[in-house]
Amino acid sequence: MEIIRLRAGEEFIKLSQAMKKASLVDSGAEAKMRVRLGEVTIDGRPEERPGKKLFPGDCFVCDKETYRIETSDH
Repeated sequence: MEIIRLRAGEEFIKLSQAMKKASLVDSGAEAKMRVRLGEVTIDGRPEERPGKKLFPGDCFVCDKETYRIETSDH
């Protein structure tokens, strides 16, 4: 499981931004395309909204890898 940390003061991160932060995509457009093609799941179901807000504790799966959102250590 890979961890994606929110910046200090952030309450959430959008799915497309999390994908960029995890180096799964190079651009927001690529993230949108992959999400809309059903390549990302949340709770075992395909997620079609690139703007879906992810909060600490949320997980998503892409390319058979699980990514978990966590708060910053700072």
